[in-house]
Amino acid sequence: MPFGVIYIAIMSTSEVGLDKTLAALGVTRPEEVSPRFSAVRADFDGQFQAVHNAAEWKLFRDRWLGRKSGVLTQITDNWLKPATPELKRAVGAALNELRAHVESQIEARRLTIESGAEESALQRERIDLSLPGVHRPIGSPHLVRQVFEEIEDIFVSIGFSVVEGPEIETLYYNFEALNIPEFHPVRDDMDTFYLELPKGAKTPLLLRTHTSPMQIRTMEKQKPPVRVIVPGKVYRRDNPDATHSFAFHQIEGLAVDTDITFCDFTGTIEYFVKQFFGPSVKTRFRPSYFPFTEPSVEFDVSCPFCGGTGTAAAGGTCSKCKGAAWIELFGAGMVDPAVYGFVNYDAKKVSGFAFGIGIDRLAMLKYGIDDIQVFFQNDVRFLKQFP
Repeated sequence: MPFGVIYIAIMSTSEVGLDKTLAALGVTRPEEVSPRFSAVRADFDGQFQAVHNAAEWKLFRDRWLGRKSGVLTQITDNWLKPATPELKRAVGAALNELRAHVESQIEARRLTIESGAEESALQRERIDLSLPGVHRPIGSPHLVRQVFEEIEDIFVSIGFSVVEGPEIETLYYNFEALNIPEFHPVRDDMDTFYLELPKGAKTPLLLRTHTSPMQIRTMEKQKPPVRVIVPGKVYRRDNPDATHSFAFHQIEGLAVDTDITFCDFTGTIEYFVKQFFGPSVKTRFRPSYFPFTEPSVEFDVSCPFCGGTGTAAAGGTCSKCKGAAWIELFGAGMVDPAVYGFVNYDAKKVSGFAFGIGIDRLAMLKYGIDDIQVFFQNDVRFLKQFP
């Protein structure tokens, strides 16, 4: 079948008698008109059943309503106009009735076809909202980042500012200006990763072992009062295990002003710990040593898992504090006056305190995590527990 041509089985014009006048067909009385129109209508209804799409509908419409050769036009030209006055009234009435029937059926079929086409288009184009969509999970801050932000919020609320510094440092800022000269035994514990530099480089560079270098950088740029915390990543030559990593996170704190005492330091740290772990925890200081603080202390908190009893809820020794009832949190102390000499502060007029907090350790304690390595493994199953 040629493209665009649709065949509809119809009676020929001669079979219905449309090509002849009524007189030629032997119709002389009005009552003989009705059977002729009944045959035409039956022919129309038979053809109408085969019209199912827009192309067929257009051919069918032109066949019946065409102005030049349509069926109704042929009836008008061959039956109505030549009819005798006696038959004209009956032919006109029957023709009007047939025309009304043809036009109404053709219009109804047009609406049906268009509605069906629109429905088909909608079926093809519609979005089925009952089907599950493409799941695009929304990311969330890493647990370490969440703890960073929580600590920052606590210290910012009491007047500290947040500053950041470079992860690649010089020996001067990482050691010497912090009262750790060359061959100082503390460097053995903090020996880190040195960068391979081009020949002729003036000074060695290394990955910082703590965020403390920003103490010096901040005090070089700013006169007292100084109250800052320094979050960031640090590096040390440690073999990875459940509690050690060659890369970890730290927040350094520094406060320098006139007449800052150890009591100010104690109050600040007490406030932070109770805000972070809850008001029920207890705190204590133990004497210690750090080259850039004097006096220096280790800060402990009562074990938040056993309530400071050293005993697990199910009986036996608490696995977190090993029965000691206390957990070491971080080191701190009053800034050593020797440090002020590197930043041109007058050690007789100013005083201050500094502390270094291991963020990974705090996160492990607060959320009951027993292996620091999970922070760096990018295991979504672990990360999804802390949205």
